[in-house]
Amino acid sequence: MSRTIEFETAIPADFHWLYPPTRWQAADGLVLTTDPGTDFWQRTHYGFRNDNGHALLTELGGDFYLETEVSFRYTTQYDQCGLLVRLDAENWIKMSIEYENPQLCMLGSVVTNLGYSDWATTELETLPDRMWYRINRRGPDFLLEAAPDGRSWRQLRVTHLLAPFQAIQAGIYACSPKEGSFTCTFHTLSIGDSRWEI
Repeated sequence: MSRTIEFETAIPADFHWLYPPTRWQAADGLVLTTDPGTDFWQRTHYGFRNDNGHALLTELGGDFYLETEVSFRYTTQYDQCGLLVRLDAENWIKMSIEYENPQLCMLGSVVTNLGYSDWATTELETLPDRMWYRINRRGPDFLLEAAPDGRSWRQLRVTHLLAPFQAIQAGIYACSPKEGSFTCTFHTLSIGDSRWEI
C-alpha cells in the first residue's frame, strides 16, 4: 500500500470529515480556514473536554506511515494544524506546531488515553510557515516525527494507545481553540507501509 494525495480537485472517496470547517476547498492542495472555538483536548489540567476540531480522516489497518506537508498562517494563541490518529473522542494522538505569540511557538504532540490528554512540547523561537509531519504505526505503538524541510526528520516521541484496536482513523486536522481563525494548506498526504525500522 502506497499513495500520495495532492487534493488537486477533490477529496478522495475513502476520506470523510469529522467536524468540517465552514470554509475549505480542494484545488492544488486542501485549503481550509478554521472556525473559532475548535479543539481536541480531554480533561487534564484544564478540566474541559473539547472534541470539535476539523479533521479529514480515512480508516487504516495494520502498520502504516502517514505523512503530510502543510503551510499555515497562524494568528491566535493555540492555532494548530497537523496529523491526527483517532479511535474515538477519548483515545487519539495529534501532532503540530501550536502558536503562542510572535516570539514563541511549540512543536509538539498530544496523546489522549482513556479520556485524559497529555501535552509534550519543544519550544521554537521562530515560527515557520511550513512543516512536514510523519506518524508511523507498529501495532499499538506510534513514532511521531517532524521535519522543517521534509528531509531532516526529528523524533518527537514514541507513544502508545491503551485501548485495544485493529483499524484506526487517520489523517489531517486543524483547529483554533480561541476566538480567532487561520488558513492552512495541506499540500500532500502520503500513506504507506510503516517505515519504522528501529
